[in-house]
Formats: sequence, structure tokens, C-alpha cells
Amino acid sequence: MKNYSILFLLFFGIGSEIFAQTNAKNPRTMIVKNSSTAHKIDISINGKLFTSFCYPDSLEKPFLYPIYAANDSAITRGFPLNPRANDPTDHPHHIGLWFNYESVNGLDFWNNSYAIESDKKKNYGWIRTKKIIRAESGKQAIVSYLADWTNQQKKVLLEEATDLKFSHIGTSRVIERITKLTAKEEVSFNDVKDGMLGLRVTHALELPIWENKKYTDASGIVTTIKANKDSTVTGNYLTSEGKQGDAAWGTRGNWCMLYGKLGADSVSIIIIDHPQNPGYPTYWHARNYGLFAANPLGQKVFSNGKTVLNYKLLKGESVVFRYKILIASGMHRMDNSTIEKLAKEFSKVK
Repeated sequence: MKNYSILFLLFFGIGSEIFAQTNAKNPRTMIVKNSSTAHKIDISINGKLFTSFCYPDSLEKPFLYPIYAANDSAITRGFPLNPRANDPTDHPHHIGLWFNYESVNGLDFWNNSYAIESDKKKNYGWIRTKKIIRAESGKQAIVSYLADWTNQQKKVLLEEATDLKFSHIGTSRVIERITKLTAKEEVSFNDVKDGMLGLRVTHALELPIWENKKYTDASGIVTTIKANKDSTVTGNYLTSEGKQGDAAWGTRGNWCMLYGKLGADSVSIIIIDHPQNPGYPTYWHARNYGLFAANPLGQKVFSNGKTVLNYKLLKGESVVFRYKILIASGMHRMDNSTIEKLAKEFSKVK
């Protein structure tokens, strides 16, 4: 628990009727509070925290954590920063909502964390936030930043320019992420399992797991996921192609929803892909233990070798990834027709 305590101190010292609840005459302003000394930007609605953009020098990537639904329930796992009751302690690199990849010129950005032994760190990449460009309050809050994807010697492989846009519609919270990656040298993203937009959810939104399972990453490291027989576990996946539960993993779709109960409410988390993203429609790396990820670049893994992408950027070339994440709470999960409408609207975003 020593590592967890140190990390903690670094940071702490819907259905269609949901959308009908918007009060257009009195839209609520989202407040952004930037603390450069804490390397954290808080985004709040009506005085209540929605999420924080965290970019500490001490951790291996920037991320959004924690993330709250409109009913004040945290949708993100507490561990390793602030462990809560029933939190599983696997995969310490799963923190909040993040964006990276397991194989960038052979470096593993996805699995890097304090758990990697020092003599093996050379095989892992680091995303270092170098500048906050914008941190603006308003009806839509905006956080923009620049970051470098580097090796352990701080040699830059990719420059990242990201816009994060935060908004709310009734009892829904919305995050849009637009990330431009520019190659500082020729860069290869080999087809692997772990990537690219990742979210680790709270225990109650996991899917039931009836027996222990083992998962192996590209470096051969094995992680055991223990069965959860807890009655509070209520999660389920549904994709745009109708795949549900564990069957969603490794399948394609332009959106995927994870939904379940948090308190008395149904909470729906929807990730929407964009038609201009590489590999569209994305593969869903959607695990029952609470990892909800979109991986458009791991095609060889998910297709059992039928298709291979091995995406590359030449020096100076750029690529843009666009995603929309919705967190809705209410009496019922968000219905498919509402999601389809939102996906159609998002497809027009440039």
C-alpha cells in the first residue's frame, strides 16, 4: 500500500428523456480551475467536480481522473490513486480516462507504471505534458495541451496536441477528445491488443466474472483477474452492431456502451468513434473486469490475423483521433436511437 499512498498524496491534499431535461434559458457554466503547481485542472459544474485533467511529472501519462456522473457517483476506479472498498488492484496503469498505445517503435506506452521494474523501464514509453495552451470556463469548458511521447532518455517520437471539450446536456456529461499526433521521426504502431483510448471503471460497472482469468500483454507479463461474485456488480456492454456482454470484446462498431447501476440510477457510458479515425469502425477492447477501450490499430489481434494494419507515420506526418464520451444517469440506460443520433452529429465534427 506504500505506492498507493504516495500516489494519493500527489492528487489529494440515460435514456432520451435525459436530454429533455436541458434548461436552454439558463445553461450552467462549467468552471475550470488550473493549478500549475499541482499539475491539475479541475472542471466543475454548479460547484461540483466533473473531472480533473491530471498531468503530473511523477506519472507516466496525463489522464482525466476522477470522473463523476451527474448523480455524483464516480464512474472511475479509485485504485491506485485513491483505493476504495472492493477496488480490484490489477493493472495499476489503468487510471481514469487516458490515450496511448502498447507498441510505438517497439516502446510500450500503455503498460508503463510504477509497477515496472527499473531494469525493464527502457522498454516503456512516457507521455510528458509540456504546455497547457488553454484552460477556459464557459458553457463548454476547454482544456488544450501539448505533450511529447518519449523514451526513457526523453527522446521525442511523437508530439501530441490535444483539445478536451467538456459540456453537459440535462443529466448527461460529455467529453470530446481531439488528438493530433505528429511524428518527429518515422513511427510504427504495430498491431497489438492494448490501446488506444482507455477508461477503467468503478467496481459496480464491471461485468460479472465467474472464474479467475489470466491476461498476457505484449511483453509476456501475466495479470490474473479474480472472479467477482459481488452482488453490486451490474455492468453490461452493448455495441452499435448489437454485440452484448463479453461478446463485445474484439468486435467492431462505431459506438459501444457500458451501462449498469450506481446507487438508484442507471448509468450509461458511451464511447463514439469518428469516421475519419484510422481503422474506423474501431475494435472494442472491452473487458469484463472494467477496462473499456477503443483500439483502432490492433487489427491483426482482433481479426485473428485476417487483416493487418501496422499503422505508420513518416517523419513530419500527422494523424488525428477524435472521440466522444458520454456519461448519462437516470431511470433507464440511454436508448439506441439517441446514441445513433449523437453518433451521426459527431460524425460531422472536423
